Amino acid sequence: MTSDLEQKWNQRYAEADPAAATPCAVLEQFAHLLPPDGAALDVACGLGGNASLLAGRGLVTRAWDRSPVGIAKLREHAEEHGLPIRAEVRDVEREPPDPGAFDVIVVSYFLERALAPALATALRPGGLLFYQTWTREAVDDRGPGNPDFRLAPNELLELFPDLRLLAYREEGLFGDPAEGLRNEAWLVGARPPA
Repeated sequence: MTSDLEQKWNQRYAEADPAAATPCAVLEQFAHLLPPDGAALDVACGLGGNASLLAGRGLVTRAWDRSPVGIAKLREHAEEHGLPIRAEVRDVEREPPDPGAFDVIVVSYFLERALAPALATALRPGGLLFYQTWTREAVDDRGPGNPDFRLAPNELLELFPDLRLLAYREEGLFGDPAEGLRNEAWLVGARPPA
């Protein structure tokens, strides 16, 4: 049986064009940190904007989402553009990635706090995590209305204490709220080498 959440995302993706899917800003801004090859995972991938960037840069890319509609559209898009993306319908909360399986993991606009330890251990030594999601300190109503799906101040740092911090950005409500990064937190972290 399809859950209400799955139905919501299926409906949203049914009306969307995968060619319009873009990578998250933290991945675009710090793409220079990506390795030249290796295994990558786009968690809660939607239409695969992150997966497309990763595959386009030569990474063997897997993309997981619980929406069959989103995954079908991503598969079609990847095939049309010759992108080596293995897109799978998978509920990452029930089936987290195996330890040491990936060189790169990207998560954007998805928050399941209990999954954080599994994501950190799924990185190989030297592997990178790119994470971008909503915060509770917001200047407008973009993002989820449920505060459970938003981060408290500095919470993203606290979720990944064992990763080496390469980049972090969260501006909250400081300064001029009309400028800068608002409503979100970004993190790039690396699993320490063995």
